[in-house]
Amino acid sequence: MADTLNRWFGIGNLGRDPEIRTFQDGGKIANLSLGCTDSWKKDGQDQKRTFWAKVVLKGNRANVADHLKKGDRILIEGRLEERKWQDQSGQDRYSTEIIVDGFSGRVQFLTTRPEGSSPQNGQNSYGQQSSSHSNGSYGGGYNSGHNSSLDDDIPFAPSVD
Repeated sequence: MADTLNRWFGIGNLGRDPEIRTFQDGGKIANLSLGCTDSWKKDGQDQKRTFWAKVVLKGNRANVADHLKKGDRILIEGRLEERKWQDQSGQDRYSTEIIVDGFSGRVQFLTTRPEGSSPQNGQNSYGQQSSSHSNGSYGGGYNSGHNSSLDDDIPFAPSVD
């Protein structure tokens, strides 16, 4: 058994439309900016703080980005990865990203859309062909089994699809 665990879960809203890059070999990467807001009371006053997570969808997980837009509420499950790069002046820079790929992670669409509407080509909001078995999860793993707002608890149980 592993001695460590690198897993990140977040629920939030997209701050902008996904940035999608397609490569000559057909591969795809999508970059998302996910705003996760905490709220609390301090001295009787409502307080808020938004954390902006950089999310990278890779491989077949990037296909879901074709169906997302600014403001959509999603759940992300992935792993944290630090990337080192150099800016134009040659200075080392670091960026922490949440990586969602075929081995670790999922994207679950939480924004409700009107019944019967679909973003593109008869597909539902998750990049899958529409069917009565669609549960709002793209990428397998655990899911809530329904597509609703977050006023209720999210029961994490294995999918039986």
